[in-house]
Amino acid sequence: MEILELEFFQRALIGGVFIGITAPLIGLFLVLRRLSMIGDTLSHVAIAGVALGLLIGFYPLAAGVIFAIAASFAIEKLRKAYKTYAELSLAIIMSGGIALASILFTWGKSFSMNVNSYLFGSIYTLSTGDLYLIGGVTIAVLVIIGFQLKELFLMTFDEEAAAVSGLPTRFYNVMISVLTALVISAAIKIVGALLVSALLTIPAACSLIVARSFRQSVIIVVVIGELAVIAGLLIAGVWNLAPGGTIVLLLIAVLLILLTLRKGFRRAG
Repeated sequence: MEILELEFFQRALIGGVFIGITAPLIGLFLVLRRLSMIGDTLSHVAIAGVALGLLIGFYPLAAGVIFAIAASFAIEKLRKAYKTYAELSLAIIMSGGIALASILFTWGKSFSMNVNSYLFGSIYTLSTGDLYLIGGVTIAVLVIIGFQLKELFLMTFDEEAAAVSGLPTRFYNVMISVLTALVISAAIKIVGALLVSALLTIPAACSLIVARSFRQSVIIVVVIGELAVIAGLLIAGVWNLAPGGTIVLLLIAVLLILLTLRKGFRRAG
């Protein structure tokens, strides 16, 4: 296809491949820990950072990363304060992020500030700097998870046992939150803040249907994420569709197919 020869589409594919690895991988840990909504929370806070970056002339994605990381620390602090009602931390931080973003958007109107590419994604406008940022986040996530997989497995399924065994659970909680913040900030320009949660959670939901072990889940989420991103980009490029929306709809289609097949297997059994 001719579109594959275009430089902007090549950058889009590279960025998509990177985020197709990291977002589903981090999302698996979040889903298994029942923290699926953290994606929406941090993405809204990151958008506030992007808006501030656009206002003051600072690299928007870097500003989003800073805001998202700060929010991840705040979430952990609030989760500790409200142990019985841990989901309150997500609601509080999300509300604050939306409120701050709305104020910054209002200020930005007089500067013709365009945030649509960060709300809905603009993968075709990825710059070389964006690719360096996304690639750096991908390497960091793979290295950390690769070296800490056993510890993260224990933290995910039994945090109390992890604490009893001597693992610094607070450190690992913060680490997961910071990695999530990095991935979300990197993914915003690819699928957009309004859709990034889907890339975190739907591949994990698919893996829960077919995987029989944690290691299988890790492989399946990455495979599904990559297939959806690459196929979505190709379909969107050929048919002139919104890339982020196409990717998410493909993920939902895969999930529905797997759910249908599972029901069929049960009836056959």
